[in-house]
Amino acid sequence: MARRDTGSHTKYWQSKSIPGMSLLRADLTAHQFGPHTHDAFVIAVTEAGGAEISSRGITEKVGPSTLFVSNPEECQSARMDEGERWLYRAFYLTRPAIDAVGRGLGTEAAPYFMQNMLNDIDLIDRFSRLHRALEAERDDLRADELTVGAFSMLFGRYGSGGDRPERAPQSRAIVRRVIDLMQTRYSENLCLDDLARVAGLTRFQLIRLFKRTVGLTPHAYLVQIRLNAACRHLKRGYPLAESALAAGFCDQSALTKHFKRSYGITPLQFADAARTG
Repeated sequence: MARRDTGSHTKYWQSKSIPGMSLLRADLTAHQFGPHTHDAFVIAVTEAGGAEISSRGITEKVGPSTLFVSNPEECQSARMDEGERWLYRAFYLTRPAIDAVGRGLGTEAAPYFMQNMLNDIDLIDRFSRLHRALEAERDDLRADELTVGAFSMLFGRYGSGGDRPERAPQSRAIVRRVIDLMQTRYSENLCLDDLARVAGLTRFQLIRLFKRTVGLTPHAYLVQIRLNAACRHLKRGYPLAESALAAGFCDQSALTKHFKRSYGITPLQFADAARTG
């Protein structure tokens, strides 16, 4: 049976108080997010229902008593059973946004979170109130104070400082070379041999190294790079079809399919939010 997606009750917008922060309010039924990454910190507060989220090789249930937090470029996926509902509010903070929050807290380095699921009712309440205040946009001072309170608690209790645990130097260097090639030539029709040649590995070795190092296959990672490129074009006001082709997708429908599967919203919703923001 095909999986049903009724994620029509979804609102996505840009924060006016913190540049680089996006906000999402979603009401989904039986939705499935394929493996994907974000170039931003993600913080999600579940209001009702929940889903199974997989990250770092661990699958856990997120619900109203759990705050979900992920680091930039961290691979994740989520699934819901047929008929299950998930109401949640999410924050997406790009590097400028997290730097701005950090400056407000007097910290120099962005934190790294060693766990994704935080069972912290006080923290959940703070981020829930912050999200609602940012959505209402009626009291900037209150929103600013809630921002400081929520993020200072999050960073203080769970942030490990700015250092990501190091991977093996050789593996990291090989993957970096391949990623650099992808980021330079993402709009081209790359093949696995192109990437394997840069890495000095067989195709099988490259796939295995990528899955072990970044949690995605080379193709899946390239899709994420293309989605990020499409987002940049949409923010600049380019039409959907033009943004899709410039990012390396074969057409607008391919962009929409991957966008919705990874982010839970359509490119049009993202573009509308970018224009109003």
